[in-house]
Amino acid sequence: MSEPALSTVNDLEARLQELHKLTAQTPLYNPVFQLGHELSRRLENGEMSLHDIEALVAEMECEGLRARAARLHRILETIPLVENDARIDAAAEEDDFSAFAARWQRPAAHVVFTAHPTFLLTSAQSEAVALSASSGDLSNSVCSAPADRDTITLDYEHARAMEAMARGQKARDRINAHLLDIAAARWPKRWKSLQPMPVRFATWVGYDMDGRTDIGWSTSIRYRLEEKAMRLADYAASLTAAAPEIASRLERAAAHTRDMANNFCKDLSAPEALSEAANALTADSPDKLVSLSAIIAELEHDACHADNEGARQLLLTAAAMRADGLGMGWIHFRVNASQLQNAIRRRIDPDGKLSLASQAALVRMRELLAEVKPLRSNFAALAIENGTAVRQFLAMAQILAHIDADAPIRMLVAECEQPTTVLAALYFAKMFGIDDKVDVSPLFETESALEHGGRFLDAVLAEPAYRDYARRRGRVSIQTGFSDAGRFVGQIPAALAIERLQGRLAEAMVANGLTDVAALIFNTGGESMGRGCHPSSIDDRFDWQMPPWARRRFLRAGIKLEPEVSFQGGDGYLWFGSDELALAMLRRMAEKPLWGADADAPTDIFYRRTDLSLDFYRAIRRVQHAHLESQTYSRAITAFGLGLLNDTGSRKSRRQSDLAADRGMSLRQIRAIPHNAILQQLGYPVNVIAGVGTASDGNREEIAEMLRESARGRQLIRLVRAANSLASIKTVAAYGELFNSAYWASRPYRGDEQHISEACLTLAEYLTKDDRVGVFRRLASRLRVDAMKLHKLFDLVPDETPEPDHEHTRRSLGVLQSLRIALFKHMFLRAVTVPPFSRANDISREDVLEMFFTLRVEDALVQLRRAFPVHFPSISDFAVNEPSDYPDSSATGYAHIHRDYIDPIERSYALSLRITTALANEFGAHG
Repeated sequence: MSEPALSTVNDLEARLQELHKLTAQTPLYNPVFQLGHELSRRLENGEMSLHDIEALVAEMECEGLRARAARLHRILETIPLVENDARIDAAAEEDDFSAFAARWQRPAAHVVFTAHPTFLLTSAQSEAVALSASSGDLSNSVCSAPADRDTITLDYEHARAMEAMARGQKARDRINAHLLDIAAARWPKRWKSLQPMPVRFATWVGYDMDGRTDIGWSTSIRYRLEEKAMRLADYAASLTAAAPEIASRLERAAAHTRDMANNFCKDLSAPEALSEAANALTADSPDKLVSLSAIIAELEHDACHADNEGARQLLLTAAAMRADGLGMGWIHFRVNASQLQNAIRRRIDPDGKLSLASQAALVRMRELLAEVKPLRSNFAALAIENGTAVRQFLAMAQILAHIDADAPIRMLVAECEQPTTVLAALYFAKMFGIDDKVDVSPLFETESALEHGGRFLDAVLAEPAYRDYARRRGRVSIQTGFSDAGRFVGQIPAALAIERLQGRLAEAMVANGLTDVAALIFNTGGESMGRGCHPSSIDDRFDWQMPPWARRRFLRAGIKLEPEVSFQGGDGYLWFGSDELALAMLRRMAEKPLWGADADAPTDIFYRRTDLSLDFYRAIRRVQHAHLESQTYSRAITAFGLGLLNDTGSRKSRRQSDLAADRGMSLRQIRAIPHNAILQQLGYPVNVIAGVGTASDGNREEIAEMLRESARGRQLIRLVRAANSLASIKTVAAYGELFNSAYWASRPYRGDEQHISEACLTLAEYLTKDDRVGVFRRLASRLRVDAMKLHKLFDLVPDETPEPDHEHTRRSLGVLQSLRIALFKHMFLRAVTVPPFSRANDISREDVLEMFFTLRVEDALVQLRRAFPVHFPSISDFAVNEPSDYPDSSATGYAHIHRDYIDPIERSYALSLRITTALANEFGAHG
């Protein structure tokens, strides 16, 4: 019987489909592993080459890019710019000017561009995907972008964020122009008083210090100056015709700001250099501009006396200035609660005897707040400050004094679980005289913070000093984190816990008489299902993170809601990857503001039947918690370290560790994004799916009825179905079989792979002591039991969004996984046959093998290149008079070892990382 053809992607998909049929006869049969085995056999016997594999990978890579573009196009309903304009016109339906102004002067959302490490696609690939999604041309044209990865630095991330924000600003200007035109047509005597602001932008790229030591204060100052220069140049260009004198002033201010930014690009380690840069920035200059309020007033005054066309341009620029200030948008600094606690401890408890969670610490904190007097500060004080938290407040003080005095600054506090921490932030803001411009915002994302967040909010809002501060700022600010919360408790329990916290904030504000200030809620989530992004529709995306139930709590209490959402890293910036995409995104927000809800809508059954929904939530959470604490789950997720993943950001995914630490790596060492990304790469989004089936067991019919009748319940099921449609427990199991000693011992048994029999036996012997095959089998069994119960629940809840290409997508994923398994086998076989070499730097040959098995491939290759160099000093380099016959032809280098071992391993691993990108594109995001 001839072997099946495996030379094209169609061949592979057809073969995988045939192999799937065999699972009906043998339930434990694994089609993904078997196809990987068949590919491996052909790769090792020479019927296929790595060049052939690369061609297959390139074709699958192309399919992944097309899937990514199609997802963007489907969710945003990207339409031509003119049709987007018409949709904006239709949304502006108010027939009363006051109502029109109130509606369109209130941002539908605040949009924050963050620096999360999700730069999965290269710049060229991102541009190609955005162009394809914008035009609706989902052909192979998207595949022309080269796959060579960019070098990702903080400057790279900042530049990409600025590009996305610039496209957002352009889209907002277009919407504002239409709003002004509508107002001029409907209310010709009043339209010039309109101050439209459909959306506001912000960023923390270059200002987020949580978990980073590579961002110095001068970097933040430089970025703020660069952003200011960019925006001033934009303002000037927009006024060249309508207000040339103002444009000239703005151009001079832009040039002055660029000079200041250049000063902060220099090495400022010497006191003289810092003094020169600081003195230049702080000195008075006719071209120095730190506030736009006078220019905005001037533009609006001139508009009153201009014709309609001229007034339109003046008001358009004034609207942009009012929204963005002297920058590309507002900025968010971020520190960790521990950094703030270390800073305040020196003042509240220098002897280290007081618990900051105690009532005594809270009393002392109140006393400090009552006593604090503003202190002057300068750049020298900033330069010598060692504490991260205080350094951030000093940097904010300098920005507000010398760069932009108008735009408020957010101070996000990660892992904030004690009221004393919030009061400490308020104390330092008051100390440096910036409490009227800084919004302190605690972040809720850990299991403990979500569980006790309601009591935390009650305690903070009960503090008189905080209430006075909130009224002065006009808002109470909090941040929720779907990413880490999804890792700690599972995405569905996280979303339900966060919406409960949002509701508790409304209650706390009512209880403490703060209904006269706004509630700013910054919901941060990524682009993947496991990190808070619902994939079904744009409405689901925004409603998932703050559902109508939570919004109604604020509406009914008469509290103004200021919702804020994140677009994280390269994956998030894709939504603003072209003018068309940016306009479509803002148009969708404008059509359905994120603060909107029907205050009179009846309560969803999901919130009425808490006897069912609360038990359902708790049961899912128990399963997720059991996985997180399980050694089986932890070992499986960390089995390959982070070697399955591309480098997608300038921030490290985990701390550096040695080999021993790698073997026992904890999930706590891995951040939320790589944790989610590994789940995708292993083929099963555990933190989305797991527990839902088990939670319905025993009361399935009643829970299914509740989920069918509930809008929130149906949304929950849509998320789980979307994740499950991409999930494969067979794939999880297949990766475990790579470490099956019996497989490697049996593989050459028939006698037709004798050329690799020694390598197979070496692998078999080495893996007899490896635990990973058993770990993956146990995890797969646990997932299978839960999945069977989930399918029974699915049978009782209709599929509202069936995917027409569902089976094709699953086969594509299976083929990609099989290709990668074949590449890993090729790497392992080459690794164990590398000739022996001497121990160096306390690293042995076995250590190098372990590096390969945990996919620390680059580290392992460094060791092999050290042991087998190909570049030596040449005898001809020396002017020695005495002749030598040595080295002769036998004393050559190790070029053959590079050719036969090192180069194939390096190429195989590079191809596996391209598969990583293709798989992530099918999931719609990295991590």
